[in-house]
Amino acid sequence: MAEHQTEQSTPAPAGGTVDAAEIARFSAMAETWWDPTGQFKPLHVFNPVRIRFIRDTILQHLARDGGGLRPLEGVRLLDVGCGGGLLCEPLTRLGAQVVGIDAAERNIEVARLHATQSGLEIDYRATTAEALIEQGESFDVVLSMEVVEHVADPDLFLKSVGQLAKPGGLVIAATLNRTTKAFALAIVGAEYVLRWLPRGTHDWKKFLRPSELARGLRGGGLQIVQTTGVSFDPIRQRWSLSDDLGVNYMMVAVKPA
Repeated sequence: MAEHQTEQSTPAPAGGTVDAAEIARFSAMAETWWDPTGQFKPLHVFNPVRIRFIRDTILQHLARDGGGLRPLEGVRLLDVGCGGGLLCEPLTRLGAQVVGIDAAERNIEVARLHATQSGLEIDYRATTAEALIEQGESFDVVLSMEVVEHVADPDLFLKSVGQLAKPGGLVIAATLNRTTKAFALAIVGAEYVLRWLPRGTHDWKKFLRPSELARGLRGGGLQIVQTTGVSFDPIRQRWSLSDDLGVNYMMVAVKPA
């Protein structure tokens, strides 16, 4: 079994973009990150479409054909708000050199343990995007997937995400739109009717419209190049890319070289 990721990490500081209540909520659920039938089941179902989109977007950006088992070889990638590592592990298997950060120490502990059990080398750190900037870090690709709706200061957070991308680098962000449809499906439906998520997981007022997400990313020196919706098919129990931005959507931005 491979030695797992770097053990040293900077404790996530209070203040800045960190929302203490959100960190406490996800820390309490940390033990279930890798249970496909547990509280994070929706993310497990969501993961295949996210991974395909991330892989294909990176390959297109780098003008690679995607052949071989490790098409992302040589790509240094940061997953901001990595949770238990649901994206970090498959992207590592695709060849990326992955750094996963989360403000919740317990999430990082769970992610490290699972990576060790899986024989994967992933650099997990309990820290924040702002702290990485102070350390002079930069990455080929920065991910912020379903995180910005849980932070205290979205504009500052997105600016930090943009600053962490190298010149010519790529940022991929995902969140939920602040629409009545999103309230009906993502909160009433998912949390209260279907009980896919614990009640209180999301706050509709913290959802971001595409124009707001774009504004925040531009604040980090980025140019928006793509926006796509992600829709759920309840019959097939599967997510797919769509033109519908009304609930879940993803945005791609680049930093000018």
